[in-house]
Amino acid sequence: MKTDLVGLMDKTPEYVKKIVEKGIEVKKNKENYFDALHRKSLLMFFEKPSTRTRLSFEVGMTQLGGHAIYFGRDSHIASGHEDLYDTAHVISRFADLIMARVYSHSTVEGLAKYASVPVINGLSDFEHPCQALADVMTIKEKKGTNVKVAFVGDGNNVAHSLMLACAMMGMKFSIATPREYAPDERVVKRAREFGEIVLTNSPEEAVENADVVYTDVWVSMGEEKEKEKRMRDFKGFQVNSGLMGKAKPDAIFMHCLPALKGYEVSKEVIEGPQSVVFDEAENRLHVQKAIMLDCLGL
Repeated sequence: MKTDLVGLMDKTPEYVKKIVEKGIEVKKNKENYFDALHRKSLLMFFEKPSTRTRLSFEVGMTQLGGHAIYFGRDSHIASGHEDLYDTAHVISRFADLIMARVYSHSTVEGLAKYASVPVINGLSDFEHPCQALADVMTIKEKKGTNVKVAFVGDGNNVAHSLMLACAMMGMKFSIATPREYAPDERVVKRAREFGEIVLTNSPEEAVENADVVYTDVWVSMGEEKEKEKRMRDFKGFQVNSGLMGKAKPDAIFMHCLPALKGYEVSKEVIEGPQSVVFDEAENRLHVQKAIMLDCLGL
């Protein structure tokens, strides 16, 4: 039976901890894995643009001795000339792994259903599991696991996966959103099976005594038409020095990037001494390697 990473909703704490530990191991001893995926091919399917996802998978696959292929908007499936069923079957005849960064979560689910090779969710509108795994790896490296993580902003795909990953790692998770931007109830219910989850509409309440403060953009790709409304709705949710002051003095700041400085986070915070956003970004590389190795049973 093949191993996919469609999301963290169907994963276990054992899986999350295994990937995090593998990521840390690969990071410390990367020379031991230089040929681990020799002659293996990764097909990277992108509907959405990317910096960290493409770089981490393509560089990661190269460092593991394999080959990554970029499959963008010029593909037949993207142009509407071929359906998901045919595309998944064809790709499976060529590649050993598929990574998909897409608009709809159903696309990843369809690829996983029809492909005979492992499928990895590089981002969908419902989850961003690769990001969350890199995030909890970063938190473990910086703070351990007996921590409180506070998310401020939109209860979006990033928040969903981070909530699940933190709960599965034994971390307390508090999220502050405007009322109409709360995370999906199914995700909250699932996360509460593993850990403490607090929902609030007060950023100050969420951040109080936090070890980690996390935010994401208020307007994600595909939501540009809602920009003006969202800017109004998220007023008061910026992570700035005042809000960081509610967290523990040694709290760290995290953001999945790209960031709109001056909106969801102030420049002084994201470029300040508490920010670990570039360590967090680097860990995408190491976790992605761990995920690919795990998908192929290595």
